[in-house]
Amino acid sequence: MTYRWMLRTLDDPGVVAQLQPRLNDLPTALTRALALRDVNSFEAARDFFRASRSDLHNPLDMADMPRAAERVAAAIADGETVLVYGDYDVDGTTATAMCTHFLHQQDVPASFFIPDRYEDGYGLCKRGIDAAVERGASLIIALDCGITAHAEADYAREQGLDLIICDHHTPKDTLPNAYAVLDPKRDDCAYPFTELSGAGVGFKLLQATQRVRGASEDRVFDYLDLLGISIASDIVPMYGENRILMQEGLAALQSTERVGLRALAKAADLDLTSVKTTGNIVFTIGPRINAAGRMAHARKAVDLMLESDPATARDQAEELEQLNKERRSLDERIRKEATKQAERQITARTAHALVLYDPDWHLGVIGIVASRIVEQFYKPTIMLTRNGDAVKGSARSISGVNIYRALTDCEDVLTQFGGHDYAAGMSLPEANVSKLRDRFNEAIAERITPELLTPTIKVDAHVDLETIGTADGRFWAVLQQFGPFGPSNPRPVFHLGPCRVAKSPRTVGRDDAHLKFTVAPADTDAPQIDVIGFGQGDKLDLLRESRRSGTPIELVAKVDENTWRGQTSIQLKLRDVRLYDGDSSLRAASAQAAAQ
Repeated sequence: MTYRWMLRTLDDPGVVAQLQPRLNDLPTALTRALALRDVNSFEAARDFFRASRSDLHNPLDMADMPRAAERVAAAIADGETVLVYGDYDVDGTTATAMCTHFLHQQDVPASFFIPDRYEDGYGLCKRGIDAAVERGASLIIALDCGITAHAEADYAREQGLDLIICDHHTPKDTLPNAYAVLDPKRDDCAYPFTELSGAGVGFKLLQATQRVRGASEDRVFDYLDLLGISIASDIVPMYGENRILMQEGLAALQSTERVGLRALAKAADLDLTSVKTTGNIVFTIGPRINAAGRMAHARKAVDLMLESDPATARDQAEELEQLNKERRSLDERIRKEATKQAERQITARTAHALVLYDPDWHLGVIGIVASRIVEQFYKPTIMLTRNGDAVKGSARSISGVNIYRALTDCEDVLTQFGGHDYAAGMSLPEANVSKLRDRFNEAIAERITPELLTPTIKVDAHVDLETIGTADGRFWAVLQQFGPFGPSNPRPVFHLGPCRVAKSPRTVGRDDAHLKFTVAPADTDAPQIDVIGFGQGDKLDLLRESRRSGTPIELVAKVDENTWRGQTSIQLKLRDVRLYDGDSSLRAASAQAAAQ
């Protein structure tokens, strides 16, 4: 795939020169990366690098929160039976385990209900409300769902149940008629931070409940390990409260005493003490928790997180490990089938977007596959399959295209839909699949531009190899403090070059998919830094040509570290590489910006 390299622009180009002396002459590349994250003063830098629990907002500032917290406090005081209702993804299941465990700790007879992906679908359902009635509950706490559940909220009220909704998805014009609706995205909500995960909203409810009760909030912070898994897995923006909670969540996860999480890590061959980044969660813990809801039932994941017996937890974790292996196999088969469909669709029509349908695809993995199809073809994509009498699907988008808004243009051919800017879910009659394909394509065509259709690698700054490889290690030491990384705070991408390929490049991995080589400055022997390019084995000939002809290269990469046989060293994670033609616009633009 061909990429555009684009230097990210600063609102005030002169801020780098102004800020750098105040940060003890921090390397220009890092100062620029800070400014791109709206860190444009010494005070802002101090807050960025030293953010703490004391910077969290008052949970009672959230709309409906005082009413909700007082209701939960009353349920605790009176020993009411409570049903915790959660979604079946990682965010929903971690939130469910957190809230259920908290209520048990207060001696509340609480139970949980997770909808079945296939029988119930997403969100609040009548069967879950009926379960609350059967169990004698008087209060339902819905987590990571419910913001559009108008009919279900009315049904709960008819059954004499109080319903508290804790959600973080975009509301519609009216809110459900629930006892309380907690969602920082409400238009009338003055809460200062709008990007909490679903579990984050639930966490705030528990905090507020303790405040109303006059009890210690320390017990709520015992759930930071679960909350951290939620924040990382739900890919919410990593700034403000999310960044603080994620930082503390990583530390909590490293030392967690939750036997279910320890068993899950062991089954995945993951050393929890080494979990230092969100990526460790996204690629190991998250998929295994998700596998329960995708391949079987999500209650298996909640049971594991609530389990206190190590032997039982070990068996449960092994079951999730097996389910995840099955999911990966299914994922690969469906990806190949979807790829063929996409290629036919692109050949047969002017496809601004892809709508792919097979009634036999597994509902639990089409969202994952949709993401892979977007990566491959760089087009907004909907994957659909049949579920009973209906067709259900998952949508994924590209940068700059709000897929939720595009689906609103197709609302009349959908039974229901919901989601975020870049991901959404929907259901529709099978007879409307062809209509959706046309309407969604039109909706995307109205929003797309030629620039958006060419994937762009956004670069924070140019940096020299000598700066990265300084003996004092300052560059890497400061860069690590930029984390935790995620949306709105991605790991910085740097431009390097001209460089020399210092050692013979080679491909590694299955089917020679990955690329390994070493770079050095074009005119010296040191420093030499290793480079790994995952999925970029096709660039091998370019690197060989560079060595054969003596032509330098330029590259865009992230700076990371690699540990091998107990030895840790700096490593570049390659995003793209080109032969250097002697005129790097990125290097020049970065140098000009630094001089202003």
